[in-house]
Amino acid sequence: MAYRGKCVFLALLTVCCLLSSKLEATPNSEAEAEALLRWKETLENQTSLRSWTWPVPLKINKNVTTGPCTWFGIACNMAGSVTEINLPNAQLRGNLSSLDFSSLPNLISLNLNHSIITGPIPSQIGTLSRLTHLNLSMNFLSGNLPLSLTNLTNLSLLYLGNNLISGELDPRLFTNWTRLEYLELQNNNFTGVLPPEIGLLTNLKELALMDNRFSGSIPFEIGNLKNLDVLALSGNHLTGPIPPSLGNLSKLTILFLQQNNLSGPFPHGILNAQNLSDLRLFMNQLSGSVPEGLANLSSLETLNLGDNKFSGHLPPLCLGSRLQIFTASYNNFSGPIPKGLRNCESLIRLSIKKNQLTGMLDQDLGVYPNLSYLDLSYNNLNGVLSHNWVGCRKLTSLKLAGNKITGEIPSEFGELDQLGQLDLSSNQIVGEIPKQLGRLSNLIYLQLRDNHLSGQVPPEIGGLSHLEELDFSANGLSGQIPEQFGDCSKLRNLSLSKNYFNMSIPNKIGNLAGLGSLDLRQNVLTGEIPFQLGNLIMLEHLNLSHNNLSGAIPSSFRQMTGLTTIDLSYNELEGPLPDNELFRRAPLSAFSKNKDLCGKVQGLRLCNVTSPENGASPEIGAQSKERKVFVIVGTLFVILLAIAFVFWRFTLSRRTKLRSNAEEGKPSNNGNLFSILNFDGKIVYEDIINATNGFNDNYCMGVGGSGKVYKAEMPTGHVLAIKIIQCLEGEEIDKIKTFQNEIRVLTEIRHRNIVKFYGFCSQGPHKFLVYDYIERGSLASILSNDKEAQELGWSKRVDIVRGIANALSYMHNDCSPPIIHRDISSKNVLLNSEFKACVSDFGTARIMKTDSSNWTLVAGTYGYIAPELAYTMRATEKCDVYSFGVLALEVIMGEHPKELLSSLRIGEKSIEVMEVLDLRLPPPAVLFEKQVASVVKQALSCLSIRPNSRPTMQSVSQAIMEA
Repeated sequence: MAYRGKCVFLALLTVCCLLSSKLEATPNSEAEAEALLRWKETLENQTSLRSWTWPVPLKINKNVTTGPCTWFGIACNMAGSVTEINLPNAQLRGNLSSLDFSSLPNLISLNLNHSIITGPIPSQIGTLSRLTHLNLSMNFLSGNLPLSLTNLTNLSLLYLGNNLISGELDPRLFTNWTRLEYLELQNNNFTGVLPPEIGLLTNLKELALMDNRFSGSIPFEIGNLKNLDVLALSGNHLTGPIPPSLGNLSKLTILFLQQNNLSGPFPHGILNAQNLSDLRLFMNQLSGSVPEGLANLSSLETLNLGDNKFSGHLPPLCLGSRLQIFTASYNNFSGPIPKGLRNCESLIRLSIKKNQLTGMLDQDLGVYPNLSYLDLSYNNLNGVLSHNWVGCRKLTSLKLAGNKITGEIPSEFGELDQLGQLDLSSNQIVGEIPKQLGRLSNLIYLQLRDNHLSGQVPPEIGGLSHLEELDFSANGLSGQIPEQFGDCSKLRNLSLSKNYFNMSIPNKIGNLAGLGSLDLRQNVLTGEIPFQLGNLIMLEHLNLSHNNLSGAIPSSFRQMTGLTTIDLSYNELEGPLPDNELFRRAPLSAFSKNKDLCGKVQGLRLCNVTSPENGASPEIGAQSKERKVFVIVGTLFVILLAIAFVFWRFTLSRRTKLRSNAEEGKPSNNGNLFSILNFDGKIVYEDIINATNGFNDNYCMGVGGSGKVYKAEMPTGHVLAIKIIQCLEGEEIDKIKTFQNEIRVLTEIRHRNIVKFYGFCSQGPHKFLVYDYIERGSLASILSNDKEAQELGWSKRVDIVRGIANALSYMHNDCSPPIIHRDISSKNVLLNSEFKACVSDFGTARIMKTDSSNWTLVAGTYGYIAPELAYTMRATEKCDVYSFGVLALEVIMGEHPKELLSSLRIGEKSIEVMEVLDLRLPPPAVLFEKQVASVVKQALSCLSIRPNSRPTMQSVSQAIMEA
């Protein structure tokens, strides 16, 4: 973290000149050179140390000693003795145990920031008695702080942040550091309490101990550090009240105490820090009212009080017109919005949601030319939406849901061309939706549900090409649903329920390839359901209930394999239900109160299949006749195949006997059945049929989009997973393509984190794939089960993410040509008995074409698909990278990061690791904190909206492995 005054090296060097007519190198120079070269030999990455060579030239030229003093990163005094080792960002890989510090008696500065230095800090470092600057931050140092550091009495700067150093802070460390001005130990694994002796560091200007595991209370003695400019104690387990002695820190400009368990009232003493510009107290248990004296902090630029238990009125703010960020969400504040905010033109971000604020919105808020984010949702605010807010031209998010706002939506809002999210839900807004909103070309979320809007929806809304979520439900809208909605190619959720829309459903809705949820219930829609809706293969939730729809359910619905819920009740539908797994498993209530539906759902009548002479349509009669012919021919084929199979087995048995007599003593192969399993699967076909009792449902482990998966225990003791490819009428071509595609891909790859593929069978009445049986099942099912999820500790979760990253890196970089999976999700990751991750389900995978076209239909699981794929239709490795980012966050959070993805898309917030941890687990132990943080960091980098900004899976895999 960058702080004011950070990394300023003010070393006063003592000049020791040994002048003579013939100056020779001292033995000290040779010893220093030898010590540095011995250390270099132990380092793996020596790219930046090419100039460190032996033998060392030690000639003198014009009173300047060469030798190690000419090496990169080395500085010397006039006597040729090393005084500085400055190698920041050199990415050196090794440790410090092999560096002989006793050979560097004149060293005053050691900077190895941002490398890969591992192991403990050696106690020998205490011999550097002249050291003033020590910067070992951003490495992988571990162990405890050696007590020998107390010998460094000249230290003025000590940066050890972002390592794995653990243990408690020994009070004796602070007794001799009287000259210390900068101390950073943040983002380590320190435990225990903060010792009161820390108050002895009276010259300290910066104290950063955040993101550790310190407990107990903040020592009163910190108030003695009157020169302190920065105090950062956030992200620990500190408890108790904030000590009033902090009021003595009058020079304080930055105070971070957030994300602890601090309690008690707001500390009045903080008001003495007149230079305070950044105050963050959010995510504690602080209570009581906030003093009005806060207004006297005229230098305040950032104030975050969110997620506490504060009550009473908000104090006057922004009297000095410097406030830029104010957050007080998730508290119990009441009363009006502070008057000072009306003229606070410096505001950039204002969030006071989930409180009990009152007042008139249009009167209490002004015009803010720099404001980018405004969230006053879920308060008790009245008033109307002001036309003057068009002056907030930098606004990207406007959220006012859950208030008592009246009046109309100003047409001027169409000029807020930076707006990415507009949420006016759950208010009392009236009038029509202004067509000018169709100008908001950057709009991603438009939520106007639960108001009193009326009239027709302007077709201009269909011009919002970046729109992902549109919710106009629970209003009084009427007329036809604009067909232009079908042009919103990125739309993921469309909800128009509880209105008065009439006429038919537009066919163009079927163009929304990435749509995941469609809710049109409780309208007065008429006509037939468009067969084009069957193109919505990514759709998970469909609700068309409580309308006046008629005719049959389109047969194209059979290809909507992503559906998980459907409701077509209370319509005038008739005819057969589409014959697929979703419709067979759906409850009767999903189809009740219709005209005459039939199908394989308990409570509905079975459909009658009759010939044309008995009243059936010619089309149905022809289909029935074709089906009978198909059955007869298929039966004869199976009989002939069975006879051929018996004859083949008999012949094979005879050959085997003869071969065994001829090769007596040769080891048998019967113990490993799979060594003789070829890619036609004929040899084990019969054993698989017997092991599953003819694929009886008792052996079924689950149902996927392409068929069922069975568990088969073979006579040899092997356990297999058998994936049956089920082809319903009209699906044969697509399913066979999927079957062939999975075979083609899996025969090309072998990796420990990819499910093992043994072979396939394409003969006889069945088509199936044979895999290794993975004991624990899918990652999705484990994360959704509280008990099983708690077994999945942080170390296991990090290993799971590593495994998935390794598999994708292998597919993208080690396969030629590369292979993209296209459906990375928690459903398609299996865990074995040791929780090792195996990527599965390669039915939609693609071998990349060398011409780089790779055009494809949208494939994947809703919620994991890269945003660009829904409208570019071009599959690349970056699509897998995005899906991996979603999945990695899901593993850490324990649930799909839907809301978090929404925030990231509109740049609403930066993400802290503590915000995304699965609350069913205790916080990560000290050994795994950095690894979890690395997973979150890499996941977020994979979720960039721009594909070219995402990293490669190779770099992601490497970064997580090194964490």
